[in-house]
Amino acid sequence: MALSRRGVLLGAGAAGGLLLAWTLAPRRYVAPLPASAGEVAFDSWLKIGTDGVVTVAVPEAEMGHGITTLIPQIVAMELGADWRQIAVEPAPVSGAYGNAALAAHWAPLWLPLATCLADEPGDWLARRYAEDEVFDVMADGTTITAFEASVRAAAASARAMLAMAAANRWGVAWEECVAESGFIVHDKNRLSFAALAEDAARRTPPDPPVLRPEAPGERAGAVLPGAALSFPRLDLPAKVDGSYIFAGDVRLPDMVFAAIRHGPLGEARLAGYDPARARGVAGFRRVVEGPDWLAAVATTWWAAERALGLIAPRFSVDQRADSARIERALDTALRRGDATRIAERGNPDAWLSARFEHVARYAVAPALHATLETASATARLVEGRLELWMASQAPQAARKAAAEAAEVPLEKVVLYPTGGGGSFDRRLESDHAAEVALIARQVGKPVQLAWSRWQEHVAGLPRSPAQAVLAARTAPDGSLAALKVRVAMPGATAEFGERLFEGASRSDALAAQDEADPLFLAGAVPPYAIEHLTVEHCPARIALPTGRQRGNGAALGCFLIETFIDELAVRANREPLSYRIAMLGGDVKLVGVLQHAATLAEWNGGTMGSGQGLACCRMAVAGREGRIAVVASARRDERGIRVDRLTAVADIGRVINADIARQQIEGGLVFAMGLGSGCATAYSDGLPLTGRLGLLGLPLLADCPEIDVEFIDSEADPFDPGELGVAAALPAIANALYASGGTRVRSLPFLAETT
Repeated sequence: MALSRRGVLLGAGAAGGLLLAWTLAPRRYVAPLPASAGEVAFDSWLKIGTDGVVTVAVPEAEMGHGITTLIPQIVAMELGADWRQIAVEPAPVSGAYGNAALAAHWAPLWLPLATCLADEPGDWLARRYAEDEVFDVMADGTTITAFEASVRAAAASARAMLAMAAANRWGVAWEECVAESGFIVHDKNRLSFAALAEDAARRTPPDPPVLRPEAPGERAGAVLPGAALSFPRLDLPAKVDGSYIFAGDVRLPDMVFAAIRHGPLGEARLAGYDPARARGVAGFRRVVEGPDWLAAVATTWWAAERALGLIAPRFSVDQRADSARIERALDTALRRGDATRIAERGNPDAWLSARFEHVARYAVAPALHATLETASATARLVEGRLELWMASQAPQAARKAAAEAAEVPLEKVVLYPTGGGGSFDRRLESDHAAEVALIARQVGKPVQLAWSRWQEHVAGLPRSPAQAVLAARTAPDGSLAALKVRVAMPGATAEFGERLFEGASRSDALAAQDEADPLFLAGAVPPYAIEHLTVEHCPARIALPTGRQRGNGAALGCFLIETFIDELAVRANREPLSYRIAMLGGDVKLVGVLQHAATLAEWNGGTMGSGQGLACCRMAVAGREGRIAVVASARRDERGIRVDRLTAVADIGRVINADIARQQIEGGLVFAMGLGSGCATAYSDGLPLTGRLGLLGLPLLADCPEIDVEFIDSEADPFDPGELGVAAALPAIANALYASGGTRVRSLPFLAETT
C-alpha cells in the first residue's frame, strides 16, 4: 500500500520526536453519553435514571449479531442490575469508544513502517490511534475484546458509588454492601438504584475499580435451546412488532427519495442521459450527477426508480471487469507470478523441490454479500449541519465521506446509527454516505437514498476471486510431511485499507491489489504440526474492486486446507478424524473439539456412501483464539445440494450469552451453505450477470438442515463466534459431498467438480 504522510510520520516518530509529541497530545471528548432530566451519567458507558432504568451506551450498530444485548448484559451482571430495567442507547461517534483491539489487528494497514509498535491489543500506540482517529470500526469480532474491560470497570465503579451512597445513610462500610437485582442491600436494609443515583454520582469511586470475582458469562450447557433465558435479546421485541428502525424506515418532514444508477465496475464516467424522458413521471423532481453515477429524486422511491429507467443514463468505462480476463490474470499469477511467503516452517524448499505425491487446484468465484437490506441512508443538510441516518460498521469513515461530498466540516456531521438487516462486512464501505450527502446538498431537502437490489449487485464490492494450488509430500504411512499452499488473488486487505484509512476511490485503491496480503492469507496457515510448510501469496491485479465478507480469509483458507487434508486421508486409506488428530498434538483443545463433534454427530468414519464430512478450524484475532469442528451430512439430489444435518462444537472461551453465541454459530453455518450453493456471480463488461436475490442460490427455510451446536466450557477470554461457523462449514459440506458420491469439490461455489 502506498504510504500516506501520516504513515510516514508515524513510522519516523517511532524512532524519536513525533512519538513523544503524540504522547503529550491531550485527549478531550465531549461527554459522549449526556444525561437527560431525571438521569445521572456515571461514565461513557452507562447512566441511571431516578426511575431505576439503567441506560447502556452501545457504540456499534446492531447488525443482527446481538451487540445491543451483549454489552448491556456485561453491565447488568457487573453492576447487579435487574435485566428488566436495562435500556440501550446508541453511542455517538466518539474517540471514547475507539476499537483499539481492531486497530492493533489492522496495524499493518495504518502503520506500515512500524507495525510492531501497535500490533498487540494492549499496545499504547494502538489505543491512542483508536481514540485520536475515532476508530469506532466494527469488524473481525473484536467488540468484546475491545470493550469488555472498560464496560466492566464502568459498571463496577457505578456499583461502588451506589454502595457508598447507601452505606453513608446506614452508617456502615460500603464494602459490606451488596448490589443485586437493582438494589443495594446490607442485612435488612435495602435501597433501589433509583433512590441512590443522584447521591451516588457525587461520590468518588475506588481506583482501580473493584470487579466482581467472576467475570460475566453463562455456562452454555445450562442454557438449552428453547429454554427460558436469563438475558433475552433486547432488540427482538421491536423487531417482532415492526417498530425497530432500520435505515430504510427513517422518515423526516418534507423528505424526498432518491434512486441511483452506478456505472459498470471499472473506470466509469457518466457519459450522458436525457432527463426530458422522465417529465411525465408523477412526483419526479430532478436528477443529481455523481462522478460515476446518476440519481433521480422524486416524492416516492418508486417514482425515482421509474424516472431513472426512462432517463437511461449512459457511462463510458475503461478497464471493465470481465470474468474471462480475471481468470486469466489469476491463472498467470498462480503459474508465473512473484510470490510472497506468508508463513514458513522447516525446510520447505528442499522437501518440495522433488515430485509431489498429491496436487490439487482450486477456484473461487467472486461472491456477493446478499444482505437482506440494500444500501440505504438518509441525509438532511440545514444551515451547514449535516445529519445522517444509516447503518455503518465504520461510522467515522462514513462521516468523512459525507463531509467531503457535502462540503461541510467534519465536526458539522452527525451520524445517527440505525439497525442493519445483516451486513456481512458490506457496511464497512461508505459509498452511499457520500452519495446521499451530495444529493442532499444539491436538492436542499432531506433525502433518502436506497439502492435497488440490482444496484447492490452492480456497485457492491464482492469477495475477492482466487485460484490456488496445494501440493504435498507424504511419509510412507501417508502422513503429511510437507505442504505448499500457493494462492493467487488480489491484495484484498490492502485494497480495502486504502479505501478505509486513506479515503481512496475504488479505482485508485486498485493499485494496492499488487501487494501481498498476510492478513487475509493468515487463514490459509494450517493448525496442524506439519514439519515442512510454506504458504505463498501471488498478488494479481484485476479490474474488479473487491471487499470484505463474513468469514474473510478464514473461510477461504479453511476450505483449501480441510478439503485437501481430507483428500490426503483418503489417499492414505486413513480415517479422516484420526488422520487430523495425529497432526494436532500441539493443539489439545482442537483435538477435544473434534472428538466432541464426532461423538455428538455419531461420526461413522466418513466412509464412501455415508454422506458425512468433517472439518475443523482455529482462528486467532487480536490475541484471542477460537476453535470449531463441524460434521456435515450432505448429498446431491435432483434439486442440487442437500444438507441434512450440521453438528458444530466450538471452544470460544468464556461464553457471555449462550443463546446469542449459538445464534452466531447457526447463522454462520447457514451463511456458509449460501456460499457453497451460490452467492457468486460472473462479470461481463463491468456488470454482474446475476442481478436478483432469488438467482443467487441462497438456502431457503425449507433447505435449512437440523443443526446442533454445543460449546466447550472454558474460562479463557471470550472469542467472537460469528466467523467460525462460516469457515468450518464450507469444507465439512464439501467433504460430505465427496463421501456421498465420490466426487471432489474444489471450487466455491460447489459447481465445478473433479474426481
